[in-house]
Amino acid sequence: MKGTEFLWSQRHFPWRVMETLTAAAPAGSFFPSFLLLACGTLVAALVGCAHRLGLFYQLMHKVDKASIQHGGENVAAVLRAHGVRFLFTLVGGHISPILVACEKLGIRVVDTRHEVTAVFAADAVARLTGTVGVAAVTAGPGLTNTVTAVKNAQIAQSPVLLLGGAASTLLQNRGALQAIDQMALFRPLCKFCASVRRVRDIVPTLRAAMVAAQSGTPGPVFVELPVDVLYPYFIVQKEMVPAKPPKGLVARMVTWYLENHLANLFAGAWEPRPEGPLPLDIPQASPQQVQRCVEILSRAKRPLVVLGSQALLPPTPADRLRTAVETLGIPCFLGGMARGLLGRNHPLHIRQNRSAALKKADVVLLAGIVCDFRLSYGRVLSRSSKIIIVNRNRKEMLMNSDMFWKPQEAVQGDVGSFVVTLAEGLKGQTWASDWAEELRQADRQKEQTFREKALTPVGQHLNPVRVLQLVEEILPDNTILVVDGGDFVGTAAHLVQPRGPLRWLDPGAFGTLGVGAGFALGAKLCRPDAEVWCLFGDGAFGYSLIEFDTFVRHKIPVIALVGNDAGWTQISREQVPCLGSNVACGLAYTDYHRAAMGLGAQGLLLSREKDQVVEVLRDAQQQCRDGHPVVVNILIGRTDFRDGSIAV
Repeated sequence: MKGTEFLWSQRHFPWRVMETLTAAAPAGSFFPSFLLLACGTLVAALVGCAHRLGLFYQLMHKVDKASIQHGGENVAAVLRAHGVRFLFTLVGGHISPILVACEKLGIRVVDTRHEVTAVFAADAVARLTGTVGVAAVTAGPGLTNTVTAVKNAQIAQSPVLLLGGAASTLLQNRGALQAIDQMALFRPLCKFCASVRRVRDIVPTLRAAMVAAQSGTPGPVFVELPVDVLYPYFIVQKEMVPAKPPKGLVARMVTWYLENHLANLFAGAWEPRPEGPLPLDIPQASPQQVQRCVEILSRAKRPLVVLGSQALLPPTPADRLRTAVETLGIPCFLGGMARGLLGRNHPLHIRQNRSAALKKADVVLLAGIVCDFRLSYGRVLSRSSKIIIVNRNRKEMLMNSDMFWKPQEAVQGDVGSFVVTLAEGLKGQTWASDWAEELRQADRQKEQTFREKALTPVGQHLNPVRVLQLVEEILPDNTILVVDGGDFVGTAAHLVQPRGPLRWLDPGAFGTLGVGAGFALGAKLCRPDAEVWCLFGDGAFGYSLIEFDTFVRHKIPVIALVGNDAGWTQISREQVPCLGSNVACGLAYTDYHRAAMGLGAQGLLLSREKDQVVEVLRDAQQQCRDGHPVVVNILIGRTDFRDGSIAV
C-alpha cells in the first residue's frame, strides 16, 4: 500500500467500520448503536492522536541518529540560496548553530554590541540592496531588545528577516530560561510570524518568510527557532531523554513520549528540499488605470510629483526610474529613499517650500508617499487640485482621504513600474517652463537665507550652518549619508545633498533615534567602496557610541560627525516657552571623540578655538580611507532646523 493511501485509509477506516456495523444492527437497537458510535469515536481519536504525535510520518521518514548535522545548517542553506551575504547578530547559546553554519557557508557574521543595532543594520542592507536583510538574536531579552528596530522596519516598509532563538519545544510555557510568548510580541509588528516545531520544517518556513517579506508591501518577518530544532540529534537526545532505563509504568510512558517527541523532531530532517526563492507577488497597476492618469496629467498646467521610498523598491532599477522621471519632465520633490534619485542640482528637483508648491499645483502625483503628518494629513493639498496617488498598500494610500483630501485616481501597484509606464504614455508631452522656474526661484531664495545664516556670528562655539555648508562642499560623489538626530540633522537635510540614488539613509516616518550605527554598518558592508558619513545629533549619538567597538573589531571605517550643542535642543525649544522649564533637556559638551578613542577608533575635536573646519574634515576623511572609523566632535551653537536660525 502506498504511503498516501495508507494515511488516507487510517484516517477514514473507523468511520467506514462504524457505517457498516450500524447498517447491520437491528432497528431500534439503541445500545449497540451507541457502543458502535463510541468505538468509532475512540478509534478516530486514537488515529488523530497518532497523527499529532507524528507516528504516521515516522513510518515513512526515518531518523538518522548517527548524523551530526544540525538545524542551523538548514537555516544557513536557505539564506545562501536567497543570496544573503551578511548575518547581523549578538551571540547567544540559543542561536549558536545558525552562526557557525553561516560562517561555514561563507555568509559573513557581524556581531554588534546591542541587538537593536543588528536589526538596524539588516534594515540598511534591505534598503540598499533590494533584498532581505537578516538578523539573528537569542531568546527572551535578545528579542525584546529588537522591538524598536522591527517597528521602524515595519513603518519604513523594509524587508527584514528576524531569526529568534527560543526555549526547547517541550519546555515552552513551563518556566524555562528566557522563555516568553515571543509570537504574541511580534505578530503586531511583522507581516509573517512562524515558530518552527520540527527540523524538517525549517526550510519551507524560511522560504515562506522570505517571500512574505518582499511581496506586496514589504516589511519585517519573524521566525522563531527553538533550541532543540537547531542542535544535533545527539545533543538534543542527551538533554531530552533520561540516560537511565525507566522504572515503573508512568516513567516508561514518559520516556516513550520523550523518545517519540525526539524522533518526530528529527524525522526526515536531512531529506533534500528546495531551498531557493519562491516567486514574489508584487501588485501592478492596470493599463486602464495608467491610461486614466496619462489623460489627467496631459491636461495639467502646473503638475508636481512627490516621490517616496516605495519608488525605489525592486523590480525597477534606480537608473531606469531616474530616466523615467527625466522623461516626464515634471518638477518633483524627493523624500525618504528617493532622495538623491536625480543627483545634485538637477533642474527638475525642487528642495524647498514643498507645502507652498503643493498648494499651487493643479495636478499632484503622490508616488509612494502617503498623507500622514509629513503632508499635514493631506491638508497641504489644494482641494482644487487633481490628486493621483499610487502605492502598494491600499490602506495607507487612502489615509485621511475621508477628511482632508480626495484622490482623483488611486492606484494600488508598484510605484517604480507605474512611473516608468506613465512616462512611456506621456512621451513627448511638455509643460510650460515658467512653472518649474517659479519653483526653482523659491529654492534659490531659501538657499540665500541659509547663506546669510551661515555668516551670522555665534555667541560661542561654531556656526552649524556654516559647518554643514563646508561638509556639503567636500563630500565625494560616492558618499552614503546616514542621518540620526534632531536639530543638527534637520538643518543638514536642507543643506547636504545625497550624491545619487540609494545614498541617503534616515529612520523614516517613525522618527527613531539610534539608527545611525546600525545603518552605517549595513551601508559600509553593502558598499565597501563608498564613503559612509554619519551625521549625528549629540543626543542621538549616545545610542550609537558603543558600536564604534563593532566598527573597530570588524575593520569597518566610517566617519561620524557629531553636532554637539549639549542638549536635546529640538525638545527644549518647545518645552521652555510652553512650560517654563528646561528639565531633562540639558546635556554636556561631552568629549565624544575621546570616548571613541577609548574604543579603538580615531577621535577629532572641532571647536571655535580650532576653527579649521575643512582641515579637520579632510583629516577625518584620510583616516577613514586608511581604514579607521572616525568620530569628529563638533561643538556648535544651537539651531532651529525649521528655518536654520541660530541661538546666539
